[in-house]
Amino acid sequence: MKKKTSANKRTKQFVLITGMSGSGKVSVLKAFEDLGYHCVDNLPFDLILKFAEMCQQPGSRIDRAAAVVDIRGGEALSQLPTHYHALARNKDLRPSLVFLEASDKALIRRFEETRRPHPLGRDLPVREGIRLERMLLKPMRQLATMVIDTTRLNVHELRDLIQTRFGGVEARRSMLISSMSFGYRFGVPPDADLMFDVRFLPNPNFVPRLKNKTGRDVGVKRFMDSHPQTREFLSRLMDLLLYLLPQFIREGKSYLTIAIGCTGGHHRSVYLAEEVASALIHEGYKTKASHRDIGKG
Repeated sequence: MKKKTSANKRTKQFVLITGMSGSGKVSVLKAFEDLGYHCVDNLPFDLILKFAEMCQQPGSRIDRAAAVVDIRGGEALSQLPTHYHALARNKDLRPSLVFLEASDKALIRRFEETRRPHPLGRDLPVREGIRLERMLLKPMRQLATMVIDTTRLNVHELRDLIQTRFGGVEARRSMLISSMSFGYRFGVPPDADLMFDVRFLPNPNFVPRLKNKTGRDVGVKRFMDSHPQTREFLSRLMDLLLYLLPQFIREGKSYLTIAIGCTGGHHRSVYLAEEVASALIHEGYKTKASHRDIGKG
């Protein structure tokens, strides 16, 4: 009997998912469902605590639950911080609040692709709906235990990220890493966790035959490889990254953006972002290379 009581009293995982309309909440909920969570979409705010109580009932087989609560709940949205604080006071629950967001440009594009109006009003321009929703959700974003910017994430990467963060110790070892190139001419990326300036390296832009190519072209790669400072920098950078990444994983970080910048974001940074991604993949890390400014003039 004591063993049964102990089992019923074990800490249960309870995840609330909220954030901007069009930011990927449904995809995240499906990822939790794949992990074995009991999932509910558009849970009414006044049922949050009741749902949590139901999960804790003696004999309940729901050890892990996830629910989407968002702007569709209307004016009751303002009650979410109060409900979340109440969940946090429950010693038998381990609540998390996952907040999803994306840039205005990305959200507008997604609304245009689906041809759906903003949930705040059919007659409200999408841009104004996004502005108003962002303001209304600000208190929830400040409470979030995890904020995910889905601007540059596709559905598969978003699923991997959730599985990495909530799928247990083995899954956390596959932290999602983005090796991103950018040009300082166009500003620094605001979502970078680690940033490296490679403008000190020889510049292929001043070689006429390479000027209109990118760091992914063979000619540019050969040019970069021909300079010893390139190889030395890459070697030192990899030593640093291979030291840092296990530390980030140990702290529970589930995704990391490594930003590498040159002047225009076409040659040096692109080459190095590709090299870093390839080296990290070889070391067993789940890594993708992306190039923010490669198509800009």
